[in-house]
Amino acid sequence: MTDLSRFSINQMTVKQLSLPELVAACRELGIGNVGLWREPVQSYGVEETAKLVRDAGLTVTTLCRGGFFTAIDPDEQAAALDDNRRAVDEAATLGTDTLVLVSGGLPAGSKDLHGARERIADALAVLGPYAEEHGVRLAIEPLHPMYAADRCVVSTLTQALDLAERFPARQVGVTVDTYHIWWDDNAPAQIARAGAGGRIHTFQLADWTTPLPEGVLNGRGQIGDGSIDMREWQRYVEAAGYTGAIEVELFNDALWARDGREVLAETAERFVTHTL
Repeated sequence: MTDLSRFSINQMTVKQLSLPELVAACRELGIGNVGLWREPVQSYGVEETAKLVRDAGLTVTTLCRGGFFTAIDPDEQAAALDDNRRAVDEAATLGTDTLVLVSGGLPAGSKDLHGARERIADALAVLGPYAEEHGVRLAIEPLHPMYAADRCVVSTLTQALDLAERFPARQVGVTVDTYHIWWDDNAPAQIARAGAGGRIHTFQLADWTTPLPEGVLNGRGQIGDGSIDMREWQRYVEAAGYTGAIEVELFNDALWARDGREVLAETAERFVTHTL
């Protein structure tokens, strides 16, 4: 392996590793950046995690995930806002400036995509200023349209930017994830649009492999194994002015069944092969 200075390993890629194991493996392999997930961080302890990564000299590039704003019930909406404020607090404690948002799917029985997206905007109007006060940016992640019903009604960068641009870029931007946008002919122009507005808050890689597994959630392929030209998408984000970390985030049962340190080393090697 050569230059890993921009490589960030998302914790979900090697979720079989405990936080101390992940940190130790990153140090052994010369990896300086990690993207963390709230559930394992909460389990280990937010303050304890912050100390662990800080003492190891690691940079936390993102925290996943906030969001799920599309509920209709007022009590559920209030609970979502409270949870997202906690997510902002956790991001600030961990020292990352980026909280990734998965916006939420259609509420049970609803077919109103427009209404669901407007409720996301309502939530961002509350959370954007709160996040800014804590030095955290909100990064809306569009997910592939196959997730629109149950997970994320924001399916394209166009939709994500239409929401984000209602608010200052220092509060709300977008996540550019190859897995979710590679199919979209409009995505390169939207990356340029996001870059011009200073709204590319994180860039993530995962490959598209088929057949998709049952449930489709854990179908994100190891980079280099599928259909996506990683260098092409890297060129787009860099032409748009993005110079930050490049995070590899994989949901893959076959990878999770293997030795985590081996998967981490392989992922770093694939990053070098397919991006540098």
